[in-house]
Amino acid sequence: MVVSGTPMVAQAPPAIDVAKAQAFMGRLLGDLSGAMTCWMCLLGDRLGLFRALATRGPSTSAELATSAALDERYTREWLAALAAAGYLGYEPDAQRYSLPPEHAAALAWDGTPMFIGGAYQQLAGLAEALEAIVRAFRTGGGVPESAYGQDLREGMDRISASWFDHLLVQQWIASLPHLQAQLVRGAQVGDIGCGGGRALINLARAFPQSRFVGFDTSAPAVARATDNARAAGVDDRVSFEQRDAIEGLPYRFDVVTLFDVLHDVRRPDHLLALVRAALLPGGSVLIGESRCAEAVEANVGPVSSILYATSVLYCLPTALANGAAGLGTLGMPESRLRRLCEAAGFVTCKRLPVEHPFMALYQVTPATHSGTNNEHTE
Repeated sequence: MVVSGTPMVAQAPPAIDVAKAQAFMGRLLGDLSGAMTCWMCLLGDRLGLFRALATRGPSTSAELATSAALDERYTREWLAALAAAGYLGYEPDAQRYSLPPEHAAALAWDGTPMFIGGAYQQLAGLAEALEAIVRAFRTGGGVPESAYGQDLREGMDRISASWFDHLLVQQWIASLPHLQAQLVRGAQVGDIGCGGGRALINLARAFPQSRFVGFDTSAPAVARATDNARAAGVDDRVSFEQRDAIEGLPYRFDVVTLFDVLHDVRRPDHLLALVRAALLPGGSVLIGESRCAEAVEANVGPVSSILYATSVLYCLPTALANGAAGLGTLGMPESRLRRLCEAAGFVTCKRLPVEHPFMALYQVTPATHSGTNNEHTE
């Protein structure tokens, strides 16, 4: 027998506990069903089916297909697949399908706090690099950003919308009175790894006296962020530059933000030292990293499995391609971040009292500044 080009020698399987094997097969079946359902959700997101169904209300396949300008036969099969998964309701007598409003909040309404459609788009982007990742498993090395398409970048931006549109100003900044006061008065803010610029755009809307600069190594990301700032009407206060911050920062700042980026960079210790040197007196750093523990056995459950899989498919290979150590998506637990911040010359590293299933947030300062005692301490 040959599996993936490797000859396999037939051998008797070991004795097993049949009950445990059956239970595990049930788990596998559920996971496979979930994986297939994710692809159905990707289609529903991309084709506008969720929004059309949420807008129309209960619909037959013909009514929904007409509303979404799609083929009825494909639409009918898609509806049946998601009704089987329990995502859609179905009325047999009327042959009408419905999207419960609680489900619509996650699947239909882009930009709302519970929306998860960006994760499905990101899934499509991750799949584009699958063969390159298979090769990396066999030969080592990394996979460059160029192996991933627009779906990955747009999906990431849409995922981050639930954080940056609904939590960044309303909860994260609000939990830091001194920092909030700085931004209200007018602060110089830098964002490293800005992506599509959503974080700075939201900050610019909330704090019109402040000025913002975002840095990213990706030219397409910088172009997208620039367009987004222009569309939001804040391009007079927000600018973006293509720059690898590990090679130095050109300006000094009152606030520097690093959201979900530190675990991916080359020499995070060196980057933190550069950030510290770029801070103005009284300045601080806001760092967002995956919520995780240092021990593998402590990172269990759905969130950890999603983050580890994202690491295998994206964070690890792209970091290795960029010459980084390849810490992985869960490679910056609080214990490691504290050690790196201390080595870079920071005095305090406080985990903020905000709850998020995926993200932990920290404020880091080089010295105690006025107002610090008003901020959260553990």
